[in-house]
Amino acid sequence: MSTISPLSVPFPIMPDIAGATPRVARAGYKDWDRSDLTYVVLDEGTTVAGVTTQNLCCSAEVELCRAHLPHGRARALVVNAGNSNAFTGQRGKDAVDAITAQVAAQLNCEETEIFVSSTGVIGVPLPVDKAQAGLRAAFDAAPCSWEDVTHGIGTTDTFAKGATASAIIDGRKVHIVGVIKGSGMIAPDMATMLGYIFTDTAIDPAFLQHLLSGANQSSFSCITVDSDTSTSDTVLAFATGKAGNARLTSFDDVGADAFAAALSDVCRQLAHLVVRDGEGAQKFIEIQVSGAASDESARRVGLAIANSPLVKTAIAGEDANWGRVVMAVGKAGEPANRDTLSIRFGSTLVAHNGLAVADYDEAPVARHLQQKEIEIGVDLGFGSGNATVWTCDLTQGYISINADYRS
Repeated sequence: MSTISPLSVPFPIMPDIAGATPRVARAGYKDWDRSDLTYVVLDEGTTVAGVTTQNLCCSAEVELCRAHLPHGRARALVVNAGNSNAFTGQRGKDAVDAITAQVAAQLNCEETEIFVSSTGVIGVPLPVDKAQAGLRAAFDAAPCSWEDVTHGIGTTDTFAKGATASAIIDGRKVHIVGVIKGSGMIAPDMATMLGYIFTDTAIDPAFLQHLLSGANQSSFSCITVDSDTSTSDTVLAFATGKAGNARLTSFDDVGADAFAAALSDVCRQLAHLVVRDGEGAQKFIEIQVSGAASDESARRVGLAIANSPLVKTAIAGEDANWGRVVMAVGKAGEPANRDTLSIRFGSTLVAHNGLAVADYDEAPVARHLQQKEIEIGVDLGFGSGNATVWTCDLTQGYISINADYRS
């Protein structure tokens, strides 16, 4: 990993998940001395749900996940780092098929129970020989920690990202852990780069899908680093059922609300970690939008602000240039009224009902912008829609990282 982001947080203590056994190995997809193939074996009976990118140039791995998800069962996850295998035609599909067949044979299970992800450089076919050799090494490897998994799936990430939560279901404690990678090419329409959630909860796959899709709407779909939606974005949730709780099938079941809240919490934690590791990021920015025509409209306004290079560079320069926020609201394509718009930085109102606040003191705003965590509030002033989105500033570091990405 490169220099650790100044916004990093320590990796949490994460419990083992009964029925999920992670391993890592070195396939050598790039010239680096690190594990770059992750293999998680899942016990029989594991259910699965997932969300994938809306990028129309997605990878063969994304297409495979989409095809396998409706079956609702999982026995293994394979993640390749260093090569996204996207935009690689039939050779890319053949590589994924070979991986799937090899793992299914190893576990004596259906190929539809195998899930594969890849991340890294676009346009280079995944080398099948390296993938198969890496898998053979992973089959024989000792089980590893969740933190080892995060290092195995990372590319330009600078710190390990994990989150955990628990819930009580019908008197039994269930656990959820999540790991994620992502630093650049982050503007998800569904999820973020690659994220994997594991729980020992017994839950119906259709209900798990419903909960994950809902959690995604207020977490992964509310973050952006650079406005670019990846070809490989995938978030998968695996439930082994080993906690022994009565199987959840709907919100009518005891403990379903608690599990849904815990799952949403893990998703939100993971989403924030991706923003905190945004390429070149120095500041974590929360944008709260209220008074919009609808919640979805508020989200779109928030993302327009969060994706604005002018807003992001102003924050990087610690400049309270609220006119750039006005611009971003106006370009969002959502209902807005200049004369009811109000803007604040931190707790300081800088514009109200379409006008600059008379004689407002910029000193507290300047102090707020010197912090690592920044809050921008926007009230459109005519509706009840609300949303919160998260982004980071845009610095010279982002340019340097991406200018040199392939070298």
